[in-house]
Amino acid sequence: MQPTMEEFDSEDSGVQDVGPQINGLVVQILQTMSVLLVRIRQKLLEMAILICVILLVFWVALFLYGSFYYSFMPTANFITPVYFFYSRTDCPSPHHSMCSFPVANVSLLKNGKHQVMTYGQPYQITLELQMPESLANQELGMFLVKMTPYSKDGQIVDISTRSAMLHYRSSLLQALGTVVFSPMLLTGASEQKQSVIVELYSEFKDDSYNPTVGAIIEIHSQRIQIYRAHLYIFAHFTGIRYLLYHFPLISALLGVMSNFTFLSLIIVLSFLQFNLGSRRTRGKAVMRQEENDEPDDLNNQSEPQDEGKAPESFDSIECNSAEVEESIPDVGVEESDSDSRELTEDESTCEAGVGEMILRHRHLSQGTLQSPQALTDITDKTYYRVGVCSSC
Repeated sequence: MQPTMEEFDSEDSGVQDVGPQINGLVVQILQTMSVLLVRIRQKLLEMAILICVILLVFWVALFLYGSFYYSFMPTANFITPVYFFYSRTDCPSPHHSMCSFPVANVSLLKNGKHQVMTYGQPYQITLELQMPESLANQELGMFLVKMTPYSKDGQIVDISTRSAMLHYRSSLLQALGTVVFSPMLLTGASEQKQSVIVELYSEFKDDSYNPTVGAIIEIHSQRIQIYRAHLYIFAHFTGIRYLLYHFPLISALLGVMSNFTFLSLIIVLSFLQFNLGSRRTRGKAVMRQEENDEPDDLNNQSEPQDEGKAPESFDSIECNSAEVEESIPDVGVEESDSDSRELTEDESTCEAGVGEMILRHRHLSQGTLQSPQALTDITDKTYYRVGVCSSC
């Protein structure tokens, strides 16, 4: 059977009905995708800002710890060579070619500018002498080493003297050592020498009023033989400085993390305070705006009410005075002393009640009296009616 025109029309109508639905669905999907993209972009931007802030805070914390370490930690050790010289060589005795003691002037400044020792920090100062195992040094025996620190003005800060000598070695031990180390001695890798360490100060503290800038070292011996000499200055750390020097990695980690936590806490509290302050400011502005708007609203509301009440009151008085009336019973007035209590024609009274009380007076004629006797006695009396007026 061939499809009829009605079937084709029904199919076309079905296709036409599905088209708008597909278009609406596609539009909705596109809107959802655009919203998601905007949110994703916003989240990525927030994450980037957060990462930048974290990195900035980390570098600031690292800089603060480095500055603290550099300013708080003094010089741990200082090593400088000592060069001896002789002040006099014109000796009167022919047996000694040098008449004075070996003397050295040592500077205790870094690069000639910065002081090595910090005020209040104890230091150990030692002198290392590399002396050959010569016959002259062995016959020398004990000798004296003197150190005299001085300030910038040339004032003597302190004086220290210590004695020293070569370590004793017998002739047999020297012979055995020479045989064993002969290959290195022949190649020049080793020398027949001893290192004599003289401790000049165990705990030297620099004076803040007279800081030490140099020292003079003397060896009280004219026949001493020295290869080379070095002056060592070591700091004795205690407390936090001991931890910072002997455990540098752990101290750095704790210091940087503590600074990072402190800075992060300050930033978070500042952000919260800023938000609370802005919210309070907005709330105060809204309250002020509402307070300013309230009188205008009250005026706008009161004006139409007042305008509408005036005519209503007059209309209510006019309509209700006629409709709702309570008549006072007509009472005849006898000729007696009570005539002095009669009301005048133009006098009016008002009493407070539920509604507005309106006193309406009426001039009653003679025909409205109840009895003929009253007509003869009272020719013209005034009676009153009271009406209650309410809104129509």
